[in-house]
Amino acid sequence: MKQEIPFSEALKFWFKLGFISFGGPAGQIAIMHKELVEEKHWISEKRFLHALNYCMVLPGPEAQQLAIYIGWLLHRTWGGVVAGVLFVLPSLFILIGLSYVYVVFGNVPWVAALLYGIKPAVAAIVVQAVHRIGSKTLKTPATAPVLWGVAVLSFLSLYFLSLPFPVIVISAALIGLLGAKFVPKQFSATAGHTAKKTGAGTTLSAVIDDSTPTPEHALFKKSRLAAVILVGAVLWLIPMAVLMMYQGWQGALTQMAWFFTKAALLTFGGAYAVLPYVYQGAVEQFTWLSGMQMIDGLALGETTPGPLIMVVAFVAFVGGWAKQVLGPESLFLGAALAATIVTWFTFLPSFIFILAGGPLVETTHNNLKFTAPLTAITAAVVGVIASLALFFIAHIAVKSISIGNMFERLDYFAIVVAFVAAIALIRYKIGVMPVLFASALCGLVWRLFIA
Repeated sequence: MKQEIPFSEALKFWFKLGFISFGGPAGQIAIMHKELVEEKHWISEKRFLHALNYCMVLPGPEAQQLAIYIGWLLHRTWGGVVAGVLFVLPSLFILIGLSYVYVVFGNVPWVAALLYGIKPAVAAIVVQAVHRIGSKTLKTPATAPVLWGVAVLSFLSLYFLSLPFPVIVISAALIGLLGAKFVPKQFSATAGHTAKKTGAGTTLSAVIDDSTPTPEHALFKKSRLAAVILVGAVLWLIPMAVLMMYQGWQGALTQMAWFFTKAALLTFGGAYAVLPYVYQGAVEQFTWLSGMQMIDGLALGETTPGPLIMVVAFVAFVGGWAKQVLGPESLFLGAALAATIVTWFTFLPSFIFILAGGPLVETTHNNLKFTAPLTAITAAVVGVIASLALFFIAHIAVKSISIGNMFERLDYFAIVVAFVAAIALIRYKIGVMPVLFASALCGLVWRLFIA
């Protein structure tokens, strides 16, 4: 690299990023692009997008992984660790606090009214995710019929047949492998994020620019790969062993650790894609929380910084509270411990993927055998998120008390708010936070002064 960025300066940025990373992955990536590419010139746009494409390949939150990747390039392993930890730590503390308020004061009228307004906006945000990812991935039915077929089949398989999420991901990957051989044109370009150039164009004066060779610490070495995998395995095994000794395999904390480890390995396409899998396990299989509580958790997750998959901290907090994992006399401590444990097991794989796989994946440019399965998985993710959107809409559109005919049971306020929020997000490109704030205010006014 041409010059060294002081670690203290990078530390300040990663700390700030943890508190301002609102807007989901698109917003978080945009913040990093603006700060690191356009303003600080720490990395060129080409190298930034190259790192982002790699992170999109992996399961897990791509924005956090991008922070790990850039931190790793700049300041070796500790740089990546610090960037990744500070990306999620503020949101963990904030969500623990909000989750406590939720379980203790969730039935207070004004709190319930705010959540009542936020829920339809969350449904609209998921619809926006379908539109955003689908428009980048599926092109048109005429140019990509196979990808459209994958998306439709994944929607039908999940929503109507309740097939496990891993089955859908694996099936899509197999279709991609076959597609690379028989219809390669449909899989020739993967979906990706684009970044606008500044008026002067892409700068060539970045610390890591287009021509900067890969730093020595980022070159592939078998010994380094083995060391990263070994350390990662130890960091997973030790807390899992402690949980098993303390609670046994069937204990709530142990099952949370194991379940969210599996979830972390299946989050292709971001949090929206894995939420149906989390719902299947947390709500239907383990009954850690109810379906409506899951929607409430997503609403809280949308209003906090950090990756949306941090909603798992809410799921674990509510589940730990309900299951009294440390006994009835330690409800908050047990719930906070559950949220912390789940966060550890959810995000640990992201660090391992970047630190172990970064040097390997840099050698796979334009390899269709590698990218085609990922393109198919992304198409399947569109169908998965569509099923999640329909699930949310169905839950917010019908009143909980069933009286009279279907038209009397419809919640017209929720339907209108969801529709207006979707138009604001998709048509007028209004930010997530203003939409959530306006929807919460509408819910407060409607519940307390009108309904």
